[in-house]
Amino acid sequence: MLRLTEIKLPLDHPPEALASAIAARLGETPIAFQVFRRAPDARFRNAIRLTYTVDVTVADETRHPTLRQTPDTTYRPVTSAQGSAARPLVIGAGPCGLFAALVLAEMGFRPIVLERGKVVRERTKDTWGLWRRGVLNPESNVQFGEGCAGTFSDGKLHSQISDRLHHGRKVLTEFVRAGAPEEILWLSKPHVGTFRLVGMVESMRARIEALGGEYRFESKVCGIDLADDRSVRGVRLDDGTTIAARQVVLAVGHSARDTFAMLHEAGVAMQAKAFSLGVRIEHPQSLIDRARWGRFAGNPILGAADYKLTHHASNGRSVYSFCMCPGGTVVAAASEPGRVVTNGMSQYSRNEGNANAGIVVGITPDDYPGGPLAGIDFQRHWEGRAFVAGGSNYRAPAQRLGDFLAGRASTTLGPVAPSYRPGVTPANLADCLPDFAVVAMREALVAFDRDIPGFAMGDALLTGVETRTSAPLRIDRGEDGQSPNTPGLFPAGEGAGYAGGILSAGVDGIRIAEAVGCAINGETLPSDRRIRGGGGSGIYG
Repeated sequence: MLRLTEIKLPLDHPPEALASAIAARLGETPIAFQVFRRAPDARFRNAIRLTYTVDVTVADETRHPTLRQTPDTTYRPVTSAQGSAARPLVIGAGPCGLFAALVLAEMGFRPIVLERGKVVRERTKDTWGLWRRGVLNPESNVQFGEGCAGTFSDGKLHSQISDRLHHGRKVLTEFVRAGAPEEILWLSKPHVGTFRLVGMVESMRARIEALGGEYRFESKVCGIDLADDRSVRGVRLDDGTTIAARQVVLAVGHSARDTFAMLHEAGVAMQAKAFSLGVRIEHPQSLIDRARWGRFAGNPILGAADYKLTHHASNGRSVYSFCMCPGGTVVAAASEPGRVVTNGMSQYSRNEGNANAGIVVGITPDDYPGGPLAGIDFQRHWEGRAFVAGGSNYRAPAQRLGDFLAGRASTTLGPVAPSYRPGVTPANLADCLPDFAVVAMREALVAFDRDIPGFAMGDALLTGVETRTSAPLRIDRGEDGQSPNTPGLFPAGEGAGYAGGILSAGVDGIRIAEAVGCAINGETLPSDRRIRGGGGSGIYG
């Protein structure tokens, strides 16, 4: 097959127009074609076009020497289990742990998945307990349980990572197999929404179990059993049992603070890492649609518009939008008593009235000196302040944007209805954020209004605080995927500092599964599969 790129057609083109454009580009009618990618080109709001990349089958490819071959995106494991290979452990059943377990199962290694929370349906009930009644279960919530934080999100499936080995395609293909709409394979910014993710997680669990894998829910790891040479021998659970294993995938997510403390006490190499902190902002979705799509706002092909904004403030801080959720809701995402944490979520339809996004400020280890765990204390401090400002009952402090810019507390809210449950309390969010963040955010919000007219509207709603943009630490690993001072421990995903979002976490899980399989077999990872990002950004290319 051959790949054609940059085929541009009007937004409202008839179905047959794509076939005609392909034939015109080729100078012949292809035997068949399929869409690889479709993206809107909205640089000119009054003339939005769709840009296609397509793969075509022709009778004689030699007639088109300037076209490149369609890449083979088939995923091929690097190894397979030999005989009665040792069973690896995967700690955490989020996107990273899910794909690590799936690939290990496909290679025949029969992994055991340990998840501190509950199966996704039961975990959903506990999560709604916080949202509807203000009752937090510290072991079963937005952060902990099958699917982890990614389940209660917008379900975005795009990222900035390079996918030269097509691991990202593997993630998307498996999601389609598990029930995601096939369009995620070719839309430029695919998403699936929370309700679909629940069923997908269940389907993938069933597949892992059918391949010989095993799940153990409500199994919290409280210790690592180490040999005299510091190699892993197994893990200890909070019920007192020990599970022997020589290879342990650590895919615990960015909020497993007690696990990070346990690992630090055990001497596992880790370091403080930059993260971000801020608030959630809500606007009418119609405002964002008009700003982005112009006269095409409301077009079903385009759907609800998103945005991505960045500002470098005069005080040296970077401010940016994070995890933008079109047509979604702001959700309570606390995992510890006495703290308020916000996040964003949307369903596949994205048809709620508000758009929301995190507006966050970059934080570096210089802001919280004290070692690898100091960032957690920093997060806890501001989450605790938000808890008190909201009324000490898991309601969140909220403020009109106009009041935030003017430096006064809100006493009432405007027409942008808060979507956060269990509810909000009008407050002054400057009491819940570092002073430097408040200064930078005020400047950025005004600047963002130049990109999206109306963004700085006085009645836009701010809800705090957003602290879980990423883990505030990184657990070191080498090219073989293992901790440099704790052989057999394979740090992975967002919690270890090597991913950001569902897709990149899934990809990291695949990479780590390959490393584990080779380690079990005594093989060296192929050079193109070696783990990167061991001391850098965590985004490998």
